[in-house]
Amino acid sequence: MIRVAAVGDVHLDPRSAGTLRPVFVDAWQQADMLLLAGDLTRHGTLDEARTVAAEFAELGLPVVAVLGNHDYHSDLQDEIAELLEENGITVLEGESVTLTVDGRRVGVAGVKGFGGGFAGKCGTAFGEPEMKAFIDHTTATAQDLRRALSALDADVRIALTHYSPVTETLRGEPLEIYPFLGSYHLAEAVDDAECALALHGHAHYGTEHGTTPGGVRVRNVAQPVLHAAYAVYDIEPDD
Repeated sequence: MIRVAAVGDVHLDPRSAGTLRPVFVDAWQQADMLLLAGDLTRHGTLDEARTVAAEFAELGLPVVAVLGNHDYHSDLQDEIAELLEENGITVLEGESVTLTVDGRRVGVAGVKGFGGGFAGKCGTAFGEPEMKAFIDHTTATAQDLRRALSALDADVRIALTHYSPVTETLRGEPLEIYPFLGSYHLAEAVDDAECALALHGHAHYGTEHGTTPGGVRVRNVAQPVLHAAYAVYDIEPDD
């Protein structure tokens, strides 16, 4: 059994220093890894990122993260990623990491993702350059996820994003903002790689459980949805 702890959208800043660590110091007893699904900060400042690092460093289990839109707000996403990496937190953006759990290779591939919408109700790269740039970024991040997943030599694959790959986990959010909460291109990458699990955040008023068209479990781990510090998901590898 592989146990995956996950949470997103913790939105930490210096005022919240020390609030999460007392809960997470025992996470190693509950899970084999901790995955963070973006929006780790409020406004993407380095002071906020230092708080994130202090909360999640040296927990006794691997910590893997993607960044979210809040973490990009101050245009310091590269510096934030570097700071977290220096504190032992692996930050993925079109990359992957392989962990070993009870002799099994567990591959985690991650991207922030982006909006764009879902099959039949999505934007297209047509018209104004601003619209083309929006959709081009969506498809580019999905392709990055696809490449990262495809490159994994692993027994189990997990996709970690901030934006959602499906609409099911957005239920509770206003329909009008679905195109800004995720993209079906992410789900296509997840299905093509035959992932065991896909995790995302971003949709604070959404629903925890969903499934891709190909049958992959999707979980919205935004903390306001979980109503808990984190959730633990079990994966039973195929023999």
